[in-house]
Amino acid sequence: MATMKDIAKLAGVSTSTVSHVINKTRFVSDEIAERVNGAAKELHYYAPSALARSLKINRTNTIGMLVTTSTNPFFGEVVKGVERSCYHLGYNLILCNTEGDATRMKASIETLMQKRVDGLILMCSTLEGEQDEIYDRMGNLPVVIMDWGPTSFACDKIQDNSLHGGYLATKHLIDNGHTEIGCITGPLVKSQAQTRFEGFKQAMNEAKLPLKPEWIIESDFECEGGANAFVQMQQHAHQPSAIFVCNDMMAMGVLNSAHEQSIKVPEDLSIIGYDDIHIAKFMTPSLTTVHQPKYRLGKAAVDALIARIGDSNSEKKVVELEPTVVERNTVIAHR
Repeated sequence: MATMKDIAKLAGVSTSTVSHVINKTRFVSDEIAERVNGAAKELHYYAPSALARSLKINRTNTIGMLVTTSTNPFFGEVVKGVERSCYHLGYNLILCNTEGDATRMKASIETLMQKRVDGLILMCSTLEGEQDEIYDRMGNLPVVIMDWGPTSFACDKIQDNSLHGGYLATKHLIDNGHTEIGCITGPLVKSQAQTRFEGFKQAMNEAKLPLKPEWIIESDFECEGGANAFVQMQQHAHQPSAIFVCNDMMAMGVLNSAHEQSIKVPEDLSIIGYDDIHIAKFMTPSLTTVHQPKYRLGKAAVDALIARIGDSNSEKKVVELEPTVVERNTVIAHR
């Protein structure tokens, strides 16, 4: 019976490289993987099944991820970073959508536990109030949380600095001469919405600018919510010269609603969004926004989880990635 050593000799690579290709424990270039697999086929080598291997080493090289389904492509862009990082590190990814439903989330966790995943990434901000019960169901499974805000249990956490991002967005408007600035927030029960709004208030207070209640409207992080919030803001006689819209999806709704009301952006109204989703630069006009490093968020989550799988007793970490302003065409200097 052929061995990995025989395959290595025929393929002209090391035995460890053969092991990585066959067991999918590390990324190997396509050219080398093809040589190894070709040699294995020629020598009639049969690798042990994934199930048998996982039982032997008590690992499945599989990660579970729970994410809230949304029309917001931000989530898909983060998941892309997670999936690609898993692939390069030799891990499989099982993705479950919670649909924002606590019952479905608990059922998904049970399924992932039965699949014997090595660890879990949670990106379900709509279920912040369910944290304690959810964590109880996971037992000692390694967990990394993305953007849940404060948690009552110890775990690794990956997040963007939403407070600083909200501050940067508002400061960008102020630096362009705007003194009458509105804000369309996300649902303020969510930590992301709260911290972005706090950043807005911090920049306004620092510049000694008034916070006008009629120009501050809470919405839902979706396009239609942004459009409806803008219509609500327009019901007041005096209007701001600029608006910080706390995510790009709502900003799309604002742009559409402004167009329908013959309000020119940025000539009549400057707008800055948040997230820098891929389509932001293809809007008309292209959206000035706050960039979140979505791919790096996903990669950081995978790296943290694999490190936790390898060392369950190390100190829990919070990795915070810093946002930046991306200047495009929806903000101009106020005259």
